[in-house]
Formats: sequence, structure tokens, C-alpha cells
Amino acid sequence: MTLNGKVALVTGSGQGIGRGIALRLAREGADVAIVDIHVEKMASVAAEITALGRNATTFKADVSNRDAVYAAIDHAEKALGGFHVMVNNAGIAQVNPIAEVTPEEVTTILRINIEGVLWGIQAAAAKFKALGHKGKIINASSVAGHDGFAMLGVYSATKFAIRGLTQAAAKEYASDGITVNAYCPGIVGTDMWVTIDERFSKLTGAPVGATYKKYVEGIALGRAETADDVAALVAYLAGPDSDYVTGQAIIIDGGLVYR
Repeated sequence: MTLNGKVALVTGSGQGIGRGIALRLAREGADVAIVDIHVEKMASVAAEITALGRNATTFKADVSNRDAVYAAIDHAEKALGGFHVMVNNAGIAQVNPIAEVTPEEVTTILRINIEGVLWGIQAAAAKFKALGHKGKIINASSVAGHDGFAMLGVYSATKFAIRGLTQAAAKEYASDGITVNAYCPGIVGTDMWVTIDERFSKLTGAPVGATYKKYVEGIALGRAETADDVAALVAYLAGPDSDYVTGQAIIIDGGLVYR
């Protein structure tokens, strides 16, 4: 196990990719703070982590609220006895033609997908420096942060923005021994993609499941991605083997987008 003695916080970890990351980090030896807005789902993940023999704590927070993100990190440090890894995983999707996007939709997705990561970077770096040690910050981008997707224009824009934030933060915090990287998943079989597929069906008239199937068929390795696939990369970025990696937005998509 590569993360023995470490404390990690994962936002949006009540389900989906976030849950997979939290469990993988626990299997690597970390104690994990689970942050989400869904209390019952967080409790379930916490129980899974304690069953692995690791400590877990939960904290309800909306990542678009800066004070809540700072409070979540303070809670993690106090409850678990330290703080070493921040995974800014929480995010939402939005499927709409650019011509039909509303101001309200833009405000919501920017606050969660961009501001939520910004506050996480800011708060984590401040805590690492206050504790006087190095740290790891890992952000959720997407293949849509490397290649803009039709009907996912604003979502793609937020994920491109995460790449920029990641690069800038890596440069700003390198002298403090803090690495900042991003992971870029592709077509992951989670509830988010169920929602995306259903929205595409309403907009285009395609049968439910057809959009998901079309994208999966374009993956070179021939299958949809799992949360465990993503979590394996995040575990690497959280561990010591990635100490010389910073400012990168690594695609993990089975061969869908090539950069």
C-alpha cells in the first residue's frame, strides 16, 4: 500500500467516480474524508471504507461555497489526524445546444465545476502550508477538456478551464512541494452518463442508450470505462511514484481522444 499514514479528501465521493476513488485510496492505505451533498450515500461509502480497515469521516458540503470547502478540509484534518491529498472530483454535466443555454445554467455549472475546484486548490494548498509539509492536489477534468463535444459546449468549457487552473496552480505551488494534476476520464458507466444519454435522447430523438452505445463503440479498447479505471490513475497521482509529475491533465479513456 502506497498511502499508509496519509489522509485524503475526495469531493463528490458519495457515488460514481468519487466513490471509486475514495475506496481505491482506502485500499492503498489512506484514511478518507468523504465530502458530498448526499448524506445517506456518504454514510454508505464510509461504511465500505471502514470495512477495509481504514478510518473514514463524512462532511456535507456544496463545493461552490468557498467557506464550506475550507470547513471540509478543517474537518478532515481534525477528524483523521492530518491532511495530505485533495481530490477535487465533484462536478455536474450539462447537455444543451449552445444556442439554448440559459444564464442560470451557466452560473450553476461554472460555480460547481470551476469554482468548486478553485476553492479546493486554494484551501488544500493553504492547509498543506499551515501543516508545514508537501501535498497532492488532483482535479477532475475530462476528455471534454481536451476536445469540445457538441451539445456539451459549456461543460467542455469548464473542463478546459480545469486544465488551465491545474497548470497555473502547479507553477504557483511547486516551490512549496505541492503537486497539482488532473485526470481526464472518458465514457464512464455511472449515473452521470445515464443522465447525459437521456438528455441526448430528448434533444436528438435517438433511442435511450443509443448515444452511450455510440461513444463506447468509439473506444479503442472496446469497452466502457469504470470508476475503478479512473481511481487507479488517481491513486498513482496521490502516491509517491508521481512525485515528479505536476501540471499534467492525463487522459484515461481507453483510447477515445488522442493528445
